[in-house]
Amino acid sequence: MHFDYKIHYDFIKNRKKFYTASSLLVIIGLVSLLIFQMNLGIDFKSGTTMDAVADHGVTQAEVIEVLTGLGYDETPTVGGVNSERISVRFGEELTTDSMKAIQTALMTKFGDQIDFEVNVVSAELARELAVKTIWAILAASLLIMLYVMVRFEWRFALSANIAILYDCFVVVAIFSLFRLEVDLPFIAAVLTVLGYSINDKIVIFDRIRENLRFKPHKNEEQLAEIVNASIWQTMARNLYTVLTVFIVTLLIFLFGSESIRLFSLAILIGLVSGAYSTLCLASPLWFDLKKREKSKKPRAAAPSSKKEPVI
Repeated sequence: MHFDYKIHYDFIKNRKKFYTASSLLVIIGLVSLLIFQMNLGIDFKSGTTMDAVADHGVTQAEVIEVLTGLGYDETPTVGGVNSERISVRFGEELTTDSMKAIQTALMTKFGDQIDFEVNVVSAELARELAVKTIWAILAASLLIMLYVMVRFEWRFALSANIAILYDCFVVVAIFSLFRLEVDLPFIAAVLTVLGYSINDKIVIFDRIRENLRFKPHKNEEQLAEIVNASIWQTMARNLYTVLTVFIVTLLIFLFGSESIRLFSLAILIGLVSGAYSTLCLASPLWFDLKKREKSKKPRAAAPSSKKEPVI
C-alpha cells in the first residue's frame, strides 16, 4: 500500500515524544494548581464589583486616590473611548453604607453625573457557580464523546475526548501558573475551546475512516502510514482554519476592551493547544487503541500437517 501524498513528518513514529511532553505539561499544571491554585474572581468567591460611568474622562491615579482615602487598596480599571468607565472589584461583600461612601467620594471627585452599577456575590452563590461550572464542562465533554462515538466509533471518541480535555487543562494550568484571574468569561472561553477543539479532530478522523475504507491495512506499519497520510492530507485545511481564528482573536486581545482581554487570551491558548493535540495526541492515541485491537484478534489456526490414515 502506498499513498501519493508526501509524508513530511512521521507523527506516529514520534508519538511517544509527544506523550512525554504532554505528560510533563500536565504535571507542571497539577503542581501549579496544588501550590498556587486558581486566582478566582468575585464570580467564584464572595466580593463586590462596582462599575461607574462618568460624563468625562478620568485617570486611574485619580480613582486610586479616592479609594485610598477611604482605606481601600484595590486597583481600579479605567476604560472606554474617553476613559470614562471605572470598574473596581472588592474582595469583600460591601455593606450599603460602604457602597454609598464610595459613590459619594467618586461623585465629589468627578461630579454628580455618574451612573453606578453594583453587583454583590455572596459565598453561597460563588460555590453554586463553581459547581455548575464543573458540571457544564463535564456535560459538554460527555456529549461530545457520545456524538463522536455515534458518528465514528468508541476509539475515536475516547482519543478525541482525552485530547480536548487536555486542551482545557492547558488553559486552566497557564492561568493558574501566571495567576491570571478566573471569572465567568474565562469559563465561557474554556467551553468555547472545548467545542472548537473537536472540529479539527473530526476532520482528521473522517479522513482516517475514509482511507481505511479504500486502503485496507494488514499490519501496524500500514496502519501508521494511513494515519500519517490522513494527518498530512488535512494539514493545510486545519492550519488555515486555526490561523484565521487565531488572527481575529489576537486582534481582539490587542485592541479589544480590558473586560474581554483575558477571555481572548484563554481562546488563544486553547487554539494553540488544540492544534497541537489534534496532530500529536488525538490521532496517535487512536492509533494505539486500534493497534491493541489488532493485536488481540486471534490468529487463524495453522493447517494441520498430520496426514489422515489410509484405510
